[in-house]
Amino acid sequence: MIQNKKIIASILFLLISFVSVAQTMSGPPPPAPPPPPGLPIDAGIYLLLGIGLVYGIVKTIRSKA
Repeated sequence: MIQNKKIIASILFLLISFVSVAQTMSGPPPPAPPPPPGLPIDAGIYLLLGIGLVYGIVKTIRSKA
């Protein structure tokens, strides 16, 4: 009877160890990429182009004079 208990205990120990190895969890998923920069250049680009145009015209007029 004691021999049967040892055999059953060894079989259960092996089965539990196999199940615990089979259920290992993988690591967490990789982090998401950073969001794109939120630089508002919609209205500012027209202002910059206007200033550049005025600067170019002034430089052209002064170089001809």
